[in-house]
Amino acid sequence: MKKTFYMLIFLILGCNPNIDESPILKFQKSLINQGITGSNTAMVYKDGNIIYNQTVNSGAIGDANIDENTIFAIHSMTKTVTTVAMMILLDQERYDLNDPLSKYLPEYENVKCKSPDGIYPCENKIKIKDLLTHRSGYTYYAKSGANWLTTTHTDLYPDYINTSRFDNLDDFSKAVANQPLDFEPGTMYSYGLNQAILGRLIEVLTGKGFYEYLKESIFDKLSMNETKFHLSTEDRDRFQPLRVNIKSKSAFNQSNYNLDGYTAALDGYSYQKENMAHFGGEGLVSTMSDFSKFCEMLVNNGVYNGQRIVSEDGISVMTAKYTNGYPDENEPNVFPDYAGNYFGFTFVVNENPEVDGSGSGKGTYGWSGYHNTHFWIDPENKIYGLFMSRAIEFDFGIKKKFKQAVYNK
Repeated sequence: MKKTFYMLIFLILGCNPNIDESPILKFQKSLINQGITGSNTAMVYKDGNIIYNQTVNSGAIGDANIDENTIFAIHSMTKTVTTVAMMILLDQERYDLNDPLSKYLPEYENVKCKSPDGIYPCENKIKIKDLLTHRSGYTYYAKSGANWLTTTHTDLYPDYINTSRFDNLDDFSKAVANQPLDFEPGTMYSYGLNQAILGRLIEVLTGKGFYEYLKESIFDKLSMNETKFHLSTEDRDRFQPLRVNIKSKSAFNQSNYNLDGYTAALDGYSYQKENMAHFGGEGLVSTMSDFSKFCEMLVNNGVYNGQRIVSEDGISVMTAKYTNGYPDENEPNVFPDYAGNYFGFTFVVNENPEVDGSGSGKGTYGWSGYHNTHFWIDPENKIYGLFMSRAIEFDFGIKKKFKQAVYNK
């Protein structure tokens, strides 16, 4: 694998006079040509150096050119930041993974569970570990009570992850605590609003606002000055328009709804500075430069510019195996697009490179965001890859195809 990769470096770094031969660049252009994304940008880092950093602009009416100042909505990549913040607090022994959530947030003392026979008091307590592993019993909810992931085009905004409904995490957490869980905590995987609850937990553990703590423990140390939960008027001018390519009867759209074009609407969040409902699973915006520093810290085992941000043990804990990947009949809610991988604390981790088929090394971990931001960390080969655009439908294939282009698969 390493020989193949260094051959690719040779091509990327200019020894081939035709940069268009780069498989990564071809991949980026293909996304635009197929209407999957608008303008997009990709970066690859290897052994301490950025070896690929290329932007492809669509030139489409309604889209905008990307540059180093472009701001992206990173949505569920926010979860990975929250997870690292939780590992920092674990390093400091501020909590135990097996602590019941109600020890710190008493509203979760008497949660209810769903069953075919109705609603009943849960037998298991929600543990902090259950939130980190998406095994709490919470999912995302539409106002009808259905799983919002399957109704994203008929229910514009989820019921709880909603900055129109909430302006602080305390009220959010107390409302969520009244939502019956889909199953007994700890018994099953179901992707959901867990890290937003962890944002409130961090406030209680630290006595600080969630964003304040992220700035102090991560963003300021990494000089991630553009990563935040709000947008100023000036920021809005740098916020990439949303490429909308919604097809009916697709994986995330079971309706007959179709939409094709670009919009400055459909943000999902208010991004107002005064709103303190900073959702730790969804709400951050960032830039390519900012998030690449977060990736660099991870690929260097928690160290950035000689400063340790999170311990190696913390990284090992958050990338350990807590849920089997697809296929597993006992885990019907895992994403089928991650065959060969298992689930850690939010992160999906490559367990079987042959089945995974992306070319990345065993132990490679990463995650993505709803508007098609994607990254992975490959500790075996000291590589990270980062891709940013702003487009829906979400496409699991983008990250895998990006990896295949990088590893020349």
